[in-house]
Amino acid sequence: MILPLILVLASGMAHAVWSMFTKRSLNKSVFLWSIMMIPTVLLLPVLVMELSRESLPISAYALLIVSMGLQALYSWLLSQTYELGDLSQIYPIMRGTSTLLVPLIGVAFLGEKLSGYGWIGIACMIVGFTALSGVGSRKGRAGSGMQGAKPVLMALCVGLCTTSYVFVDKLNLQHISPLALLEVTNIGFVAGLTPALLASGGLRQEWRVNRSTILLGALLNPGSYLLFLFALEQAPMARLGPLREVGTVFAAFLGIWLLKEQQGMKRILCSIVIFGGILLIGMWG
Repeated sequence: MILPLILVLASGMAHAVWSMFTKRSLNKSVFLWSIMMIPTVLLLPVLVMELSRESLPISAYALLIVSMGLQALYSWLLSQTYELGDLSQIYPIMRGTSTLLVPLIGVAFLGEKLSGYGWIGIACMIVGFTALSGVGSRKGRAGSGMQGAKPVLMALCVGLCTTSYVFVDKLNLQHISPLALLEVTNIGFVAGLTPALLASGGLRQEWRVNRSTILLGALLNPGSYLLFLFALEQAPMARLGPLREVGTVFAAFLGIWLLKEQQGMKRILCSIVIFGGILLIGMWG
């Protein structure tokens, strides 16, 4: 169990690092477009060859279009959220929302049940989210109202979008391979950011200033998921999936340590509480 544990921790760290690069970039939309365009170009032949070989029904193409649309919305929401909020505040919420929503949807609409540990995990995540949002705090009451809550609301929307495309892509895997599906999602992600890229005119400047982090981000983005897939070959997903969200803690540390964000101890503690909730839901819930 040691090797898959190391791989999944490295996966969480890699995801947090490329997210930190995004937060440090000049223009978040341009940076995200750049790191995703590289694997999109490289994987395009895979998608073309697979679609030329396979005869998919109309319903399958419709699902692929839905997936692309959700990815386009996700990429726009992600770029806007990184513009508005601190990494140590928004990252745990973005990553944790899906884990929070899926079991609640199962209980509310699918007749599923949560154990006592699962409900404790839900409570931990809600407490962590609330503390990160500043709701009820003296600073939150004295702050700028909706403007102060906007990064948190955007982060929740990112998490909701993630939950949606995960369900759709689960259906898409019945028709195409994971690698081809990855390319479909990449195309949707890039398409969602292309209008902002064209409007900014900042592509050349972003590459001039952040060339090395763009190239590293283009490696870490798919690399983080690839490490997770390698880990899944050696251990059950039920054990490893929640552990990958240790990236919430890594991101909080990176935001406080490297980006010099405020409320350091509070946000680190909140990220640990949220990660604990994820573990409880994923492993014993």
